[in-house]
Amino acid sequence: MMKRARQTVVVENEAPQTSQKSKKQKICLYGSVFGESNLHASMDWGSLPHHVILRIFQFLPLVDRARASSVCRRWNEIFHIPDLWRRFEFELSQPATSYLKSTHPDLIQQIIKRHADHLQYVSFKVDSSTESAEAACDILSQLVNCSIKTLGLISTAKPSFMNVSKAHFASALTVVFVNSKSLSSIKVDDTPLDDPSLKVLVANNSDTLKLLKMSSCPHVSPAGILCVADQCHGLKELALNYYILSDELLLALSSEKHVDLEHLRIDVVSENPGQVQFHTIKKQSWDAFVKHSPKVNIVMYFFLYEEEFDAFFREETPVTHLYFGRAVSKAMLGRIGMNCPRLIELVVCANGLQPLDDELIRIAERCKNLTAMGLGECEVTCRGFIEFVKMCGGRLTQLSIMEEVLIPDSDYSLDRLHLEVSKHLGRMWFPDMMPTW
Repeated sequence: MMKRARQTVVVENEAPQTSQKSKKQKICLYGSVFGESNLHASMDWGSLPHHVILRIFQFLPLVDRARASSVCRRWNEIFHIPDLWRRFEFELSQPATSYLKSTHPDLIQQIIKRHADHLQYVSFKVDSSTESAEAACDILSQLVNCSIKTLGLISTAKPSFMNVSKAHFASALTVVFVNSKSLSSIKVDDTPLDDPSLKVLVANNSDTLKLLKMSSCPHVSPAGILCVADQCHGLKELALNYYILSDELLLALSSEKHVDLEHLRIDVVSENPGQVQFHTIKKQSWDAFVKHSPKVNIVMYFFLYEEEFDAFFREETPVTHLYFGRAVSKAMLGRIGMNCPRLIELVVCANGLQPLDDELIRIAERCKNLTAMGLGECEVTCRGFIEFVKMCGGRLTQLSIMEEVLIPDSDYSLDRLHLEVSKHLGRMWFPDMMPTW
């Protein structure tokens, strides 16, 4: 009786022209939901269309995909088709010291044996142990038949790759650089990458390399990165540490044969105050670079101590995005207002106990492209902040200000401030309780 009722409901909901075959399929599906074994048996999961199974597999984590491959022979065949192995992330960790899940060694060997020539987008995520980094190098050394397009080496914690011998690391990279010949994107953090390795990269991939991101690679010199800029004329994105940025590099990126760079990220980092003397980039070099690539985004991340900022922003600098991860002085923010006319985004995590009213107003006056601002452990009077917002107006699409930054005064309380700021922005705005950048 119950079965007939369910069938009746399904049929009544069908359009008059629906075929009997379609009705039967729907009845079977409803039956499977309600646990009727005879109807459930009529569903042949192995007969699902090839493209449907492939799409499902693409969304499954690797472990679940491997389990699904044991359902039937056809699913196992689809498990091994090249389309599923073009993108892969090797996760390597030591169980005793890491929370990361590690790719099973048997699976790694299976990938190398059956799918190495299918890999195109490869990344390695390793924990802080030297053993994991060496394992990553061993895998790279075996990718002799691959045609990798993107390569990422990511350390979740130091020292990782930095404890691997330079010879072992360079040998592993050489295998990939020489055999791929079509690398378009490389991201390496905290590695012993060196100038000879970059020369091998350029010799084999100069026509295809478009993105190079290097963070904390102390063995790379300005000459090494200059070699990349001279030969890889299609390079569109570059990320590097400030110590290898030079006037010569900017001029090389400004040559007529080089394409317009779209994104330049510069990390300015100091681990110990006073140990690094930062050089100054000439205004003429910046001007030539921006003239050649007028739409380039120049992003600078600063992790310095206050006394180390002397070399920066004394002349006009075409930076578009600025992030200060440590305290920055009022004087420095004043120079930014005077010499950064292309500024689009500014984030200051800390400043001190002196109100920044004048500095923010100067930035609003001079930085006409500013659309995003974030302030953390700073101080600004409510009156000064409202004046800043009033001058910027609706172009401030992102405004993230911690509530404790704002100092009430005789004219504005915090309650009135949010109404006044909302009026000038053209949308509802409240100060943040927690930082959002």
